Amino acid sequence: VSSPNPLGFGPVWLGITILKRALSGMTPAQGLLLLVLAGTLLAMAFDRWRYDVIAIVSLMACVLLGFVSPQDAFSGFGDPAVITVAAVLVISGAISQSGTIDLLGRKLTAITDRPYLHMAMQCVLGLVLSAFMNNIAALTLMLPLALAAARRFRYPPGVILMPLSFATLLGGKITLIGTPPNLLISNFRYQETGLRFSMFDFAPVGLAVAAVGLVYLLAAVWLRARGVRDDETDSSIEAFDVEDYGTEVEIAPRSLLDGQTVDAAERAWSVRIHGVVRDGKRLFGRLHEQRLMSGDILLLEAETRRLEDLLQSGAVALASGDEVSGTATMEAVVTPASVVPGSTPASLALPERFGIRLLAAARQGRRFEGRLSEERLAVGDVLLLQGEPAAMHEAVRSLGCLPLAMRRLKLSVSRRTVPIALFAAAILAAAADVVPTAIAFVLCVLGLALTRMIRTSEALASIDWSVIILLGAMIPIGTALQTTGTADIIAHTLLSLAGNAGPYALLAGVLLTSMAITPVLNNPATVILMAPIALSVAEAASLKPEAFLMAVAVGASADFLTPIGHQNNTIIMGPGRYRFTDYARLGLPLTILTALVALFMLPRVWPL
Repeated sequence: VSSPNPLGFGPVWLGITILKRALSGMTPAQGLLLLVLAGTLLAMAFDRWRYDVIAIVSLMACVLLGFVSPQDAFSGFGDPAVITVAAVLVISGAISQSGTIDLLGRKLTAITDRPYLHMAMQCVLGLVLSAFMNNIAALTLMLPLALAAARRFRYPPGVILMPLSFATLLGGKITLIGTPPNLLISNFRYQETGLRFSMFDFAPVGLAVAAVGLVYLLAAVWLRARGVRDDETDSSIEAFDVEDYGTEVEIAPRSLLDGQTVDAAERAWSVRIHGVVRDGKRLFGRLHEQRLMSGDILLLEAETRRLEDLLQSGAVALASGDEVSGTATMEAVVTPASVVPGSTPASLALPERFGIRLLAAARQGRRFEGRLSEERLAVGDVLLLQGEPAAMHEAVRSLGCLPLAMRRLKLSVSRRTVPIALFAAAILAAAADVVPTAIAFVLCVLGLALTRMIRTSEALASIDWSVIILLGAMIPIGTALQTTGTADIIAHTLLSLAGNAGPYALLAGVLLTSMAITPVLNNPATVILMAPIALSVAEAASLKPEAFLMAVAVGASADFLTPIGHQNNTIIMGPGRYRFTDYARLGLPLTILTALVALFMLPRVWPL
């Protein structure tokens, strides 16, 4: 698999070696299961298809091949870990709507007028929030606050957004509910040993990793803030006009552009024209020498201000021709829980449904090569909308996107405190082992519904169903890896390769393999794949399994190297104006620090 992962070559070579040796000692059925798993992971790594669809296809393949019984095919959807993830997502949605975090963010803004101190508080708040709610929900709450602060203090959003995203990933390592990998590891341990990890069993290692990682991130923010040039500061007010918006416009009759060459039009309007469509056919050849005509459709890229100037001049009009009321504009980012990913602008039917229109879209680092109306939108894309403000807010809410502006919610004190109180009660009940974790958080959701803190429709909309489907489909596949003996064979192959390296080397191997897989896969799938192998390694070496399982959880949550390893990193790519390689530049040292701290703490907290 082609990957920019700086640590990719070693794990790929090791994986091929393990696969070759393991296959030689497997039965045909075990080899076939391993090939199904390999195909699943490759399909996910290529990022061409949805994770949940790949997981369902793989599950059905395992059922048809006899690795998973038909009776157990959908048992994963009733797994306590899946139920807990869904409940935490609903609770996070209720807390978001309560306005508590918005109020807290505004109070933080008022505390200090020193930009660096404010950025540090944002990272700390994001880390704390993500320890008790889903990582994505924590970032979704913090992103508008971070952008508003960047505007107020006049620094580019790119200074803070990546450290903020990484801080939320670090915070998820601290508690059982901080991230799905922790829940999956706890449930796997229960299935195999009859014991679960409790709410704060992750805290000793997680807090140490988070503390060291946070110090590193704050140092990186300080250095980046000092390195911001004056011209970046002066233009930071326009930092929310995302560069390189892609759109398509039609040259109006008697336009100033009629008869001009593409090159002249680009210079006159400071835009980039990468395609011309005439009479339904795209022009090829020397594009910059082509003379434009009325009725031509231009596929262009432009900053927000340049695009608005061009439209207001009357020289062009949006190719869609949709008429809407209102001239206000809004930028919104496509989130993983949105209904937008996979849809085209045409299929969203924004003018018909909401009375607004899509002016343009931006995909950081990649150009929309074809017609915008036919492009499939993806997580992290930034949409530039136009229409009445109320209509745009309704559209953004219905679509599940995130407006890149600070929300102003005026709610009563009771509506702010009830969700927090119920959530705190659920955490205490789970931590004290009064009821199982899944029961505690489902009771919290029930309390939110009975107190009318959240409606049924809002609760369902808060759940990222792609994650739920992914988890529910992959859990039986992970069980098959264990019950067929395939995990044992892989583990013995690892032990034979390790030789007399010792238990600490085995622990490091499990941790580093998990860390190498997760940036090009996703963390739940990494846990489901690695947990059975880690357990088999521990048992084959006559070691206690807890440190190895914890190593998988830590490694699976260390998604610091690419924008595709974790959805939080994808969301910030557009607003932060990041390039693919920017993640490894900041994330590789953090990955190394995470590994070193985890390997120091794990055997001390969980003796081998």
